[in-house]
Amino acid sequence: MPLYQYTARTVQGKTITGTTEALNQGAAARTLREQGLIPVSIAAGSTTGAKGRRTAGKGGRVKLEDLVVFSRMLAVMIRAGLPLLEVVNILAEQADKRRLKEVLKQVERSVQEGSSFTEALQKHPRVFNQFFISMVKAGEASGMLETILDLVATYLEKTASLQRKIRSAVTYPAVVGTFAMVMTFVLVWKVVPQFESIFSDMGGDLPLMTKITVGVSHFAQERYLLIFLGLAVLIVGTWQFKRTYRGKRVVDRIKLKLPVFGPLFLKVGVARFARTLSVLIRAGVNILSALEIVAHTSGSSLIEDAVNKTKTSIQGGETLAKPLVDSGIFPPMVTRMIDVGERTGALENMLGKVADFYEDQVDATVGMLMSLIEPLLIVFLGCVVGFIVISMFMPLFKMLELVSA
Repeated sequence: MPLYQYTARTVQGKTITGTTEALNQGAAARTLREQGLIPVSIAAGSTTGAKGRRTAGKGGRVKLEDLVVFSRMLAVMIRAGLPLLEVVNILAEQADKRRLKEVLKQVERSVQEGSSFTEALQKHPRVFNQFFISMVKAGEASGMLETILDLVATYLEKTASLQRKIRSAVTYPAVVGTFAMVMTFVLVWKVVPQFESIFSDMGGDLPLMTKITVGVSHFAQERYLLIFLGLAVLIVGTWQFKRTYRGKRVVDRIKLKLPVFGPLFLKVGVARFARTLSVLIRAGVNILSALEIVAHTSGSSLIEDAVNKTKTSIQGGETLAKPLVDSGIFPPMVTRMIDVGERTGALENMLGKVADFYEDQVDATVGMLMSLIEPLLIVFLGCVVGFIVISMFMPLFKMLELVSA
């Protein structure tokens, strides 16, 4: 909440200074009068942190969670009857992120200079994407800005929740897999050579498992620079290839064909498509503009292409469902429900039901993956390390058998 510095007089005529928290200067003056003080001057100070300390705001990019809070508070204050300029000023003062604070102050100045709220937001596309701006524009045009902002906040909450689920499903196996690779490399590069010197003193023929491990160790020692260079080229090359039009589509097609993870990525894409289109239609955005926004926010180049073709087909007189069926991306249940929604005039509700269903499917799939991946990774790690350990000790066991005999 904004912090105001004040100068006031007591009933005895004594002048005092201090600070108080309030939504605006008027609220600060009322608070002082309730305390028996007569306000002389009230000036905006800095915002307070969670523990009452002043803070200039944290740096970093603006995340979905920040936009959720911004949308909710903007809707509440507008619904309470506060002027838009005052609301933006309050939110700028109490923003935690320095980047968001600066952007909101620029938005406030633009509105003061005569720009509409939508035009002011359009000057900051890195913070407010096309979806957000289109929803605000629809809210301003319909006079229901606070209602539209509530829809935006709900949508962003669900989007952020989907992103967290995908990260939790992908990050854990990636971290454990990387750790397993590093540990294996250290074993074959540093530990195996110590055993190899013992084997050379023993003489005799080594077991096949031991020969394989020693061969891998020699390759790692002699070609480690080539290995690291190859990995670096592979990572950078894949990243650069993915940035191209064709590369992005190739990578997205491979992602959808991955075992286990492929269906999960498809469910996330369908859920995002249905949720975004449903919210835009509910806000009163026309279908062609809504499809354009959905294409840019889909997160998948394959869905983006399908939606763009659908937009072109609709301009030519086709229904929404038919080109989606022809794309081959969307499951039959989705296209059937969209077709029913078009014919019954309940497209928005049908899309909402599709989004709810696939979001629940994502929850179930992520839960299944987390319970399945952990034991699989443990088994994989145990097999790799166990192979190395057994291969190193087999010659020692053989030597002990000869000695005991």
